[in-house]
Amino acid sequence: MHILNEDLEFVEENRECSYFDDEISDMRYRYINHCTVEDYQNMLEHGWRRFGKMHFVPECKSCTKCISMRIDAKNYKFSKSEKRVISKNKDTKLYIQTPTITKEHLDLYDKYHRFMNQKKDWPYQPITPDDYVRSYVQGKDKFTKEFLYFKDEKLVAVALVDILPKSISAIYCFYDHEYADLSLGKFSILAQIKIAKELEIPHIYLGYWIKNHFSMGYKELYKPFEVLKNRASLDEETIWEKYEL
Repeated sequence: MHILNEDLEFVEENRECSYFDDEISDMRYRYINHCTVEDYQNMLEHGWRRFGKMHFVPECKSCTKCISMRIDAKNYKFSKSEKRVISKNKDTKLYIQTPTITKEHLDLYDKYHRFMNQKKDWPYQPITPDDYVRSYVQGKDKFTKEFLYFKDEKLVAVALVDILPKSISAIYCFYDHEYADLSLGKFSILAQIKIAKELEIPHIYLGYWIKNHFSMGYKELYKPFEVLKNRASLDEETIWEKYEL
């Protein structure tokens, strides 16, 4: 599909599910050139996600396994093991800036996905600069950030994060598995929780959680969190509830 400069909305039906081989999915998309903070906040609260200028939300007719979830950052208490992860990264440098693209970004992205292809059978093909820009750099606004993590002057992790007045949206994170002892994926989420607390931002949106899923189930670790109980249109009221075991 060739997308022009105007905003548009469309639904892709009966597409291959990203999470289950035996399922099909229906996805609603909105391509927005300039998304206001107010509209973006409303979309987050209604379960929408963003890559570049493309926003999307699942509308699968026969499946509700993908559950929108958000961490209750205000009431979050770091566990002993999480404090150890933070301590292990005391020498990991974090820089927060507007999203960019470098050869180091692309090399780390490909290295991460090659590893996940071998470990979890994720599909893999090298990313092109255009694809990276379209997914992670385009659509940037004053709220769009990248968290760059360095160890001994080497880029070891990148997290794409939107920081709004009332929420943080964790878009994507990739990291170097050679530094597995640092738990960089977990550390990135803990860093976002710390920033949310400092800025008095109540929620961190982690996207879709699928209980016991080999790639998406880990999000349950970040308690307390809330789940979206209804699939409301953007002008309808949403129902968020604290998740209880």
